[in-house]
Amino acid sequence: MMRPVGLLSAVLIAVLTAALTAAASPAASPAGQPSGQPSRRDVGGPLLASSGVVVHYPGPGARRLPRVPASAYVLADAGNGQVLAAKDAHGEFPPASTLKVLTAITLIPRLNPAATVLATRRATSVVPNVVGLVTGRRYKVSDLFRALLMISANDAAVALVQATGSFQRGIALMNAEAHHLQAYDVVAKQPNGLPAPGQQVSAYDLALIARQALRIPAFMSYDSTLVARFPVRPRHRVTLVNQNTLLTGYRGGIGGKIGWTVRAKATYIGLARRGGVTLIVTLLHCTPLQEITSGERLLNWGFAMAGRIRPVGLLVAPLRRAPVAASRARPRAAARPGSRAGALAGSARSGVPALPVVPLAVGAGLVAAAALGLGWLARLRRRARAPADRPDR
Repeated sequence: MMRPVGLLSAVLIAVLTAALTAAASPAASPAGQPSGQPSRRDVGGPLLASSGVVVHYPGPGARRLPRVPASAYVLADAGNGQVLAAKDAHGEFPPASTLKVLTAITLIPRLNPAATVLATRRATSVVPNVVGLVTGRRYKVSDLFRALLMISANDAAVALVQATGSFQRGIALMNAEAHHLQAYDVVAKQPNGLPAPGQQVSAYDLALIARQALRIPAFMSYDSTLVARFPVRPRHRVTLVNQNTLLTGYRGGIGGKIGWTVRAKATYIGLARRGGVTLIVTLLHCTPLQEITSGERLLNWGFAMAGRIRPVGLLVAPLRRAPVAASRARPRAAARPGSRAGALAGSARSGVPALPVVPLAVGAGLVAAAALGLGWLARLRRRARAPADRPDR
């Protein structure tokens, strides 16, 4: 049988543990989900958890959703966030070069476009390196962003993340940005989307990333540039021609990003605007060379049906971001030191799990309660010590 003092100790420890756990737990959001990370497949609405095609037709004679050779897609209205149709929206697939859109929206606000970046051996040794950066040469940030988005330059992606201070810091900022957007399916390992174990995205999360890109004028300017010249060396410039034929071959095309690797197959983000309606289409694991035409077919259906059908889900809004000071040549802080977001970002950079952050007032009260409780237990132990120390008879 447990002695009274031992029982009191256990009760006090249990109470303090429960209080600390409650204080460290994330607060509930208005929707009832924790503010940390909800179930990934719940984000955007329950229908989007389905692995099949989801769509609400307004009637039996409504125009049918086109079939496309992709394992997953999302078609959404960027203005009101309504998801018009989807297939396996939260299915996890390799991103290929569509991940470069996350790289761009993370780093454009943090890097001075007029600053220059030193090309390291790590950047220039990427295969394929595409634009042909030269080790030891410096390149303007704005030129690197154009190469990144127009011709999918893998070497430019590495140079840009290293401009944050280190490769690891740049990747941590990308994952923190995904978390900020509530793109919880994203795991970024390489800034260019080249194969990496565990790297993944979903069609839904690519739509969240694309919606954020639409809010960044500099991104849209880089991404929609049709032709540009890139200075690889002194007196040696190469011509960049935008790979996204949606810009020239589709009425209303305003941007996007293509991608391909052997494992990912073709991946795609397409952005188009007609009559004041801006649509986002994302496709993953698509038959190669059919990603853009498949995106166009979904966009055609979306423009025809926008405003006429009930959505199957919503693109959620980003989480509230802590205020940060503006910076020109150096990256902005991901979050205030000591904030939960800052702890998460620090954890991602270091690889060490972040400790829970307990509010100061709550922490002080718990410490005081613990001190009083422990003092009380000590007095009880002193009173009980004499009889307790005698051997049992």
